[in-house]
Amino acid sequence: MSALISPSILSADFTNLERDLGKIATADWAHVDVMDNHFVPNLTWGLPVVERIRQVSPIPIDVHLMIEDPDRWAPGFAEVGAQSVTFHAEAAAAPVRLARELRRLGARAGMAIKPATPIEPFIDLLPELDMLLIMTVEPGFGGQSFIEGTLPKIERTRKAISEANLDVWLQVDGGVSRSTIDMAAEAGANVFVAGSAVYGASDIPAEIAALREMAQKHTH
Repeated sequence: MSALISPSILSADFTNLERDLGKIATADWAHVDVMDNHFVPNLTWGLPVVERIRQVSPIPIDVHLMIEDPDRWAPGFAEVGAQSVTFHAEAAAAPVRLARELRRLGARAGMAIKPATPIEPFIDLLPELDMLLIMTVEPGFGGQSFIEGTLPKIERTRKAISEANLDVWLQVDGGVSRSTIDMAAEAGANVFVAGSAVYGASDIPAEIAALREMAQKHTH
């Protein structure tokens, strides 16, 4: 399984998003964090900005919805062309119905869980998903430290995906850098969201390549 690098534009310059999207053109995905100041204590951007990001991004966008009522709002992001839309299990009222609707609209369906949320209640939902995101920090802010206590959950999730012979990507988001990406990959992740580690690098394409190479050595 290939290791995919998805830099978070939460660490980009918000006044120069098109320029900073161009800086990560060698990555696999652009990770777009949508926060509503309700589900998480921060506010970023809404549907019109994401639609414009989709139009100018040189790579596919993965929209991570840290919002209340994704059942209502998530389909709109698929409708404007987001290639992947991830909603939080803690916020969705009908996750299976929502995942099916996202797929119907042509997006990959992703579901995210917070560090303290167990994976076990959602194992049976995995066939409905294209990606499962395990947060490795508390959602809402960039620049946090990787929570190593999430590694056993990543391992259990990878085991469940493998045992069911599913093609479900396993993404990690939060504190991903050269010092943590190997342990996340070894635990079973194959999609890595990195914000400050990428945008804080002096040579962004070289950092993306280094992270991808490190992860690939450990990816299952």
